[in-house]
Amino acid sequence: MPAIALVAAGARLGLSLGRIFGGHGFDIALIARSKERLAELTEKLATEGVKAAGFPADVTDRSALAAALDSAAGRFGGIDVLHYSAPAAGNSEAARSTAALDVTVNNLGPQIESICYGAITATRTVLPAMLAAGTGTLLYTTGASSVTPAPVFVSAGMAGAALRKWALTLNGALADKGIYAGHVAIGVWIAGTPGAPEGAPLKQPDDIARLYWDLHTSREPADHLIST
Repeated sequence: MPAIALVAAGARLGLSLGRIFGGHGFDIALIARSKERLAELTEKLATEGVKAAGFPADVTDRSALAAALDSAAGRFGGIDVLHYSAPAAGNSEAARSTAALDVTVNNLGPQIESICYGAITATRTVLPAMLAAGTGTLLYTTGASSVTPAPVFVSAGMAGAALRKWALTLNGALADKGIYAGHVAIGVWIAGTPGAPEGAPLKQPDDIARLYWDLHTSREPADHLIST
């Protein structure tokens, strides 16, 4: 069976991605820091008949992240699709409150480490096998501030913009090698996410997950913004 590695996907989107790809015959490798969350997600997917396994790793620990992906590839016979959901460093309130005048080298550095360097590490771990096979899909998720400047989330948006630029350039570099790279910026709140402001635009996680399946199968566009 083909396999997808879901790196640092939030609980709701991760479950939906596992459900959607699993429903199309994929095995699911889940990679996140929390062993408890991994166990919960794999159990929920198992009840829906989806084969999944968790591999604990912090995306800022590059050697641990690479080892987790190698373990997942060994468990499932390879990784056909990589999804990297760029997690902002620190708590969400701190990331949200960072305005342009608040950006410093000190608070930008952790965002670059988590959002960019983690994605590069994950990609370079799975890409050699994809190149050898002549096929594969690389999917990256950021927030909308990576595309549209916002008065908050500035440091995370800067790191996300760097990841987006690299993903789009990567897609062009891999186009003739059978590998598709796509970037999705999520500009809505995922339904059920704690702390969503009243009246904020919401989208169901299964609907978002179906978009990733469509990108994997159609291989276009390379860049997508979810704004409504």
